[in-house]
Amino acid sequence: MLAIEGLRAGYGETEVLRGVDLTVDAGEIVTVLGSNGVGKSTLNRALSGILRAKTGTIRFDGAAIEREKPPAIVERGLIHVPEGRRVFPNLTVRENLDLGSYARGKPRRAQNRERVFTIFPRLRERMTQRAGTLSGGEQQMLAIGRGLMAEPKLLILDEPSLGLSPLLVEELFALIKRIHADGVAVMLVEQNVVQSLEVADRAYILAEGQFVMSGPAADIAADPELKRTYLGL
Repeated sequence: MLAIEGLRAGYGETEVLRGVDLTVDAGEIVTVLGSNGVGKSTLNRALSGILRAKTGTIRFDGAAIEREKPPAIVERGLIHVPEGRRVFPNLTVRENLDLGSYARGKPRRAQNRERVFTIFPRLRERMTQRAGTLSGGEQQMLAIGRGLMAEPKLLILDEPSLGLSPLLVEELFALIKRIHADGVAVMLVEQNVVQSLEVADRAYILAEGQFVMSGPAADIAADPELKRTYLGL
């Protein structure tokens, strides 16, 4: 579904990604792990078209997208839920969700909204509440729900557990598994190593703009040298 080869990207003269290769197959959860500042958000921005790749190729669902603009990428079904939730605070939960189907999924807006409420029952309870008054965990649910409104073929989640309590983190990862069980491929970009590896099929470890290891998530979870050297555990 997603194939990246030789991707280089950065800001001005600063190169952040230094030639990365990555694949995500249909039906997979793939996690990209790394500490702050190693290039995770840069990777997401390049995949979403917000940041133009300097070199390399990005193919999504059979089409080259490295030169496409964000709206065209969204219309193809690659949906990025950014770090920091980015909900519209003065709009209601329902209005935030409906905006998720602005470019894709509009004909099935009502059905998709009901699907989101089934996955996130708390959002149904707060449907008319302004998003800015929700808790951090509820705002994260809303951000993911808004992404689901666009009927993603691949859903990129950027640091979804950031700033959440341990209990909410557990709930969030359970919900990610449920979304995946509904047939959505997920690329999970996280610092939360243990739980990300528990839900993922495969994993990539990003350090200083390059993938230093990749493979089955279970193998990476069992490698103590990897944890110590690259993840600081």
